[in-house]
Amino acid sequence: MPIIINLDVMLAKRKMRSNELAERVGITTANLSILKTGKAKAIRFSTLEAICKELDCQPGDIMEYVEEVKNKL
Repeated sequence: MPIIINLDVMLAKRKMRSNELAERVGITTANLSILKTGKAKAIRFSTLEAICKELDCQPGDIMEYVEEVKNKL
């Protein structure tokens, strides 16, 4: 998937644990884990906004687009 989630990086920078962020944002730790591992298919803007508010960051600080390289044979 070309969208990379850098949520662990921001959590480390803010010295915050995943369970603390999940509680503050109002989502389960399981759903936060799915988001952190890049397995989520979507994220609500309200959830993204809450995460950015709690981590004092921009969406681009926790997500980035990396173009996939296709093998040519």
